[in-house]
Amino acid sequence: MSRKRDRDVAGVLLDRHGTTYAAEAGIRMRDTPQPLYQLLVLALLLSARIRASVAVAAARELFAAGMRTPRSMAEATWQQRVDALGEGGYRRYDERTATQLGSGATLLRDSCGGDLRRMRDAADGDPGALSDALQEVPGIGPAGAAIFLREVQGVWPALAPFLDGKALQGAERLGLPQDPDRLAALVPDEDLAAFAAALVRAALDAHVVDDVRDACDG
Repeated sequence: MSRKRDRDVAGVLLDRHGTTYAAEAGIRMRDTPQPLYQLLVLALLLSARIRASVAVAAARELFAAGMRTPRSMAEATWQQRVDALGEGGYRRYDERTATQLGSGATLLRDSCGGDLRRMRDAADGDPGALSDALQEVPGIGPAGAAIFLREVQGVWPALAPFLDGKALQGAERLGLPQDPDRLAALVPDEDLAAFAAALVRAALDAHVVDDVRDACDG
């Protein structure tokens, strides 16, 4: 594929499917403790074998119920967490996830004062070290850490470009380069988080790939 074709495909993908999962969940991303914690909660929910729309809905319900910080999550009862997850349709994993959310919130509150920027600083901005640190939080495995890092690069640009295996799988399906630096060069720096989310959608949904190809070929 030519460089111009690559840019056209990337532009159409970004325009049609470039909404971050954080934005879908109503999180206004900033480099401040509350939205960063909310993104980690969303990453935990998205990493389960469940539809992304259900994970997003469950995150919205948790936040609407007031569980927006490690402190408020830890202070909520287990049943309150289960109920909020259920309202979002997150029923298959609700009991285990409610326990993980409570344990993780307590850990974050006690270890870094609920401020994930301290975890980032302790990792000295290294994505690998930060991924390892994130995985010490109950419920966050490699997939959850990757989701967090993909989305947070919009407010932590030192991590960019962070395009993990799932994003690169989407690039492959669209015929785009699978080298992260070449891929990232196709869009403005400020759009990288949205572009990464769009690439993940292409990896997960063949209709996204077809939509982009039809638009480029039409």
